[in-house]
Amino acid sequence: MTPTAATLPSENNGDATLKKSVASDVNENGTKRGQDAPPDDVDGEGEDEGDDEAVAEGAGAGEGKKKKKKKKSKKKKSEQSEPPRVGLSKLFPSGVYPEGELQPYKDDNAYRITSEEARYNEKLANEDPETTYNDIRRAAEVHRQVRQRARKFIRPGMTMTEIANYIEDGTRALVEENGFESGVGFPTGLSLNHCAAHYTPNAGDTVVLQQGDVLKVDFGVHVNGRILDSAFTLTWEPTYNKLVEAVKAATDTGVREAGIDVRLGELGAAIQETMESYEVEVGSKIYPVKPIENLSGHSINKYQIHGGKSVMLVKNDDDTKMEEGEYFAIETFGSTGRGRIVESGECSHYARKVDAPHVPLRLTSAKSLLKSINKNFGTLPFCRRYLDRVGESKYLLALNHLVQQGIVQDYPPLCDQRGSMTAQFEHTILLRPTVKEVVSRGDDF
Repeated sequence: MTPTAATLPSENNGDATLKKSVASDVNENGTKRGQDAPPDDVDGEGEDEGDDEAVAEGAGAGEGKKKKKKKKSKKKKSEQSEPPRVGLSKLFPSGVYPEGELQPYKDDNAYRITSEEARYNEKLANEDPETTYNDIRRAAEVHRQVRQRARKFIRPGMTMTEIANYIEDGTRALVEENGFESGVGFPTGLSLNHCAAHYTPNAGDTVVLQQGDVLKVDFGVHVNGRILDSAFTLTWEPTYNKLVEAVKAATDTGVREAGIDVRLGELGAAIQETMESYEVEVGSKIYPVKPIENLSGHSINKYQIHGGKSVMLVKNDDDTKMEEGEYFAIETFGSTGRGRIVESGECSHYARKVDAPHVPLRLTSAKSLLKSINKNFGTLPFCRRYLDRVGESKYLLALNHLVQQGIVQDYPPLCDQRGSMTAQFEHTILLRPTVKEVVSRGDDF
């Protein structure tokens, strides 16, 4: 069960001010609130200043007609389109984006919610362009709006390419893609059934979504390198509803138990306990829901989707602690199979390593491809469709050479045994000095 969000003051007084009218104590006509306002400001039927003189038809007419006041036309509020194409700057002209769900810290860190020092540190962080929370909130709002429409759009009979294009085109439009300032955070994952992660269609893929499929939708948005990573699972038949419910509950447990100074091994134990309390009935057979033991959530750094810390889905001895200011993707995977994945199938996902070695490249094509990767993606993950999109062709030999040289990391599809089903849910959280913010939380999950 998701806890109720704490009701907190914003991390700085400036944010609270921005959410209101900047001149909240002044009426539109310039008078202070409490002073008498012209009647037309109340009901729109009064007379404008300067329009209140009678205008005679002739010099001796004796009767005059008053000019009718023109009603001020109300500016129509921008709304999101279908498919989603309206950039967020048009929907949020103030440039301030919604806060995520707030959850207070527990136990030894419960004091942070009222700590003046913590609030001051938070204010400094939010005012610094490098650490501002507004970037991740903008990315989160894009994710919410795109996924809200994607959940209605995706239906059996569609190809994986159609679905991926719908999500990615919407993401690019809403985040107002602009090089390394804003764009897609990583390739859209559309893993099916026993495949848990890292599948997105390559060019020529003809896979069609079926009525009985279990589809994991995992996509990301970045603003100034701050990556929002969130995922959900869709089904069109009730057979695997309990599997989906188990994984969603396990992710909510991970989110709830996460916090500053929490040990990663203990967090994994809490996730495991929730996941294993569910079972799925398929036909006349009962399957326990197993956490996939060799998949994990992870910390997120700027322009780096896997930041170095891992949140396993089972109990372990990792004493590493979560720290103030960190971002984490709390993601859980459940399975009706072995609960363990292996690499299987054609690779689509890649990323240039952050600590890539400087090695001489023998292939001219590999040098050219690396230059294109650096220019278009940097250390953000990409897929073969993205290389096609920026004009690369006949690049597989060069790409494999970069992988072999340790410059680029490949991420093949990760699958449990055939015949099993897997599900995924994921949220991005921010460990603010005063409170935990579930930035990707929405009305859907």
